[in-house]
Amino acid sequence: MDENDATPTAPQPAPEAAPATETISAEEQIKKLEEEKQGLYAQLIRRQADYENYRKRVAREQQEFRERAEAEIVRELLPVLDGFERVLAAPAGGVDEDYKTGIELIYKQLLDFLTRAGLHPVPTTGKTFDPYLHHAVERVESGDHKDEEIVAELQRGYTFKKQLLRPALVRVAVRPESAASAKKEDKED
Repeated sequence: MDENDATPTAPQPAPEAAPATETISAEEQIKKLEEEKQGLYAQLIRRQADYENYRKRVAREQQEFRERAEAEIVRELLPVLDGFERVLAAPAGGVDEDYKTGIELIYKQLLDFLTRAGLHPVPTTGKTFDPYLHHAVERVESGDHKDEEIVAELQRGYTFKKQLLRPALVRVAVRPESAASAKKEDKED
């Protein structure tokens, strides 16, 4: 034999041993692939949940932005409503009745539109003072009213979609004895 003709041969495993090692490695590969599949599936589920949460958060933020924008527009219209109310409360001397009727109609249309949009006046006269809804401008001694009862509304307050837009400016009744004790406490301080 020639040296070039001789090819080195690696020792061959026994024919029975080869299928057993292939079977073990195939089972290990299947187990490894199953674990990888479960990991990827869990990751997919988490990513889908994250995306769904993101989508809901963005929708909620957009809705909140729209509501804030609507509230700001309505807030800017409140002085217009106040102007209409002052004109309508003014004495009719020197004002044409047809002109006043036209203003009343425009005011009513604007108020109806804003009410449908979610604007509601804050209840005042005859109600108990609530610092979250009312701003007390004056305290009036009165024996005819309950203590902390609102006796007059100076400027109407409004809520927009159940959120306070502007507090009502009010006069609040106090009992004469409550007023005397409050003055005494102020002097002691």
